[in-house]
Amino acid sequence: MKLHHFLLLCFLCGSLSASAQFVYPFQNPALSDDERLDNLLSLMTIDEKVSALSTHLGVPRLGIPNTGHSEGLHGMALGGAGNWGGRAVGNQPPPTFPTTTFPQAYGLGETWDTDLIQKVADIEAAEVRFYTQNERLRKGGMVMRAPNADLARDPRWGRTEESYGEDPFLTAQMTVAFVKGLQGNHPKYWKSASLMKHFLANSNEDGRDSTSSNFDERLFREYYSYPFYKGITQGGSRAFMASYNSWNGTPMTVHPAINEVTRKEWGNNGIVCTDGGALTLLMNAHKAYPTFAEGAAAVVKATVGQFLDVFQPYVYEALEKNLLTETDIEKAIRGNFYVALKLGLLDGNQMQTPYASIGVTDTASPWQKAEVKNFARLVTAKSVVLLKNERNLLPVDKTKLRSVAVIGPRADEVLLDWYSGTPPYVVSILQGIKNALGSGVEVFYEPSNEMDRAAIAAAKADIAIVCVGNHPYGTDARWKYSPVPSDGREAVDRKALSLEQEDLAKIVHKANPKTIMVLVSSFPFAINWSQEHIPSILHITHNSQELGNGLADVIFGNFNPAGRTTQTWVKSIADLPPIMDYDIRNGRTYMYAKAKPLYPFGFGLSYTRFDYQKIGVSTSTLSTHGSVKISVEIKNTGQRDGEEVVQLYVAFPNSKVERPAKQLKGFRRVMIPAGTTQTVDIEMKAEDLAYWNVEQHKFVVEQGKIDLLIGNSSESIQLKKQIVCQQN
Repeated sequence: MKLHHFLLLCFLCGSLSASAQFVYPFQNPALSDDERLDNLLSLMTIDEKVSALSTHLGVPRLGIPNTGHSEGLHGMALGGAGNWGGRAVGNQPPPTFPTTTFPQAYGLGETWDTDLIQKVADIEAAEVRFYTQNERLRKGGMVMRAPNADLARDPRWGRTEESYGEDPFLTAQMTVAFVKGLQGNHPKYWKSASLMKHFLANSNEDGRDSTSSNFDERLFREYYSYPFYKGITQGGSRAFMASYNSWNGTPMTVHPAINEVTRKEWGNNGIVCTDGGALTLLMNAHKAYPTFAEGAAAVVKATVGQFLDVFQPYVYEALEKNLLTETDIEKAIRGNFYVALKLGLLDGNQMQTPYASIGVTDTASPWQKAEVKNFARLVTAKSVVLLKNERNLLPVDKTKLRSVAVIGPRADEVLLDWYSGTPPYVVSILQGIKNALGSGVEVFYEPSNEMDRAAIAAAKADIAIVCVGNHPYGTDARWKYSPVPSDGREAVDRKALSLEQEDLAKIVHKANPKTIMVLVSSFPFAINWSQEHIPSILHITHNSQELGNGLADVIFGNFNPAGRTTQTWVKSIADLPPIMDYDIRNGRTYMYAKAKPLYPFGFGLSYTRFDYQKIGVSTSTLSTHGSVKISVEIKNTGQRDGEEVVQLYVAFPNSKVERPAKQLKGFRRVMIPAGTTQTVDIEMKAEDLAYWNVEQHKFVVEQGKIDLLIGNSSESIQLKKQIVCQQN
């Protein structure tokens, strides 16, 4: 026998031996993904294929275990206002399944720290695996509906709390970090699967089930879809949820962009699902099709492979009437099983996959670990934005205090939002302050000014801390209901930006000029009076289990704040275009706003001072396919160590197409010890400067001059440099 024949025979025998270990070829991880998926689909019955159009990934007959969806914007949601872990039965309270709860996504965005965000998502993924794989618990599913890649173009949007902000570059970077944290860094398997929400331009709640978000192709590519684009192509997400609304008159549930853009161009070969009840709304709200069978067929043909709705009767009817074929269904569900494959659910020996031990042999509850609790406290402190600090009232030297007044409706509670989990414990602001001060300082607490109690408490204290802000679900969880005009949540847009509780701050400040306002909120408020009169103002979002401790760390100087705003905080609701105007060029975001803001995008103060001294570039001529490293020399000239968020904006002074006044294209949050100088490097790729060329139907990097603008907010530019971009 010739040598090459012998080797071929050995190879074939080895392959047959390996295949013999598996009942079905799709269970063999040595085969290619396509080979495995082809085999699986060939083995499934039509009933199994129809069943696979749900959120369940399992095929019991073929030994594929099921996993479904979980919510997870800022920790795995098994509880909270939405009762995601299960509702009350009879007179029994809802079951409790604790998970680590971090600040709302809006607060996570305000950290401007992608490494931090990735670790938040990694902890969440560990808890997801723990709950789904632990034999005693078996809660939730490994497909995580997170992050929310929608852009908060308008502060009246009820779901602003779920977004990272108004800027596409910042939101994209945060989205990528969260996706990577959820899915892990293993080259073959995912820790959990990231399903981004909500594609696309779903930033009005009132009428969201029937309204159309109207804007042009450039805004689609450069603004609204950009975080999803990066979440797929850079982050590696292979799943997203279609939104309720239409884009330019076509409901997103059946929009051709799902297949033509996200699948064919971007490479999403995974899950696309409807939003909850979207098939019913497609018929009853959008009135898009004459019958439910036609609507269901259209959804499947759009390559949407999961319904969050009643669908089976209509899919079977569509098959019977030849509105839909088995091949159409296979095309739609193939991505579902690709995600199952990446989670290790198709492997013949699932216990050999890298995350299979979590909750099985590794049974230490992640949320009980000291390092996780400490990290939640750090994230909370890092999310705090110092909006004002007149006469350096903050940080408070607790060694000089005899008494403190803690006042307001947000002082002695930790409010959970609709997509929150149930934290293992909570620390309110009041408790956090008491923890920080110990028994040597008297703390007066009043929730309101009933019978002048808040004023009396403030008057007799050394300092007053007034805690005000919105309620994430309007004091009760009734759907489409919010009793306060300036409150908002899912299904309810805000009708005001003014803060009713600002009157309490006025009373407290009158009684004690040394007043610190803590605005605990899911979105911006037009607090013009407070900005003019209150010496110090801090912003923090809801939900963190370490709310009080993290905030106290900032108030008493154990942590130097460096959070930054992620939206333009307008002075008046009149400064905003109509909420249904989706053309941001008409005065939205820092890129196009016409009125001077209360607080600009990217704004936040520190307890120390930073001097921006010098800017340098690795090249003065940027290739259209290259990159440039911008180096910024910054000195901490204050007395405290502190973090600075260095922001890189660009402008195009000679552009032949319409461009924003400035655009964020890089940022870094860095620690700079007191008295030291540090060089901060930011790399900018030419591709990040591209605009969407409608005629060429692609992103194009424009040649010409580029202004590099370095600062600590969008309105505080400290250094400038001009380079030229030219063809290779």
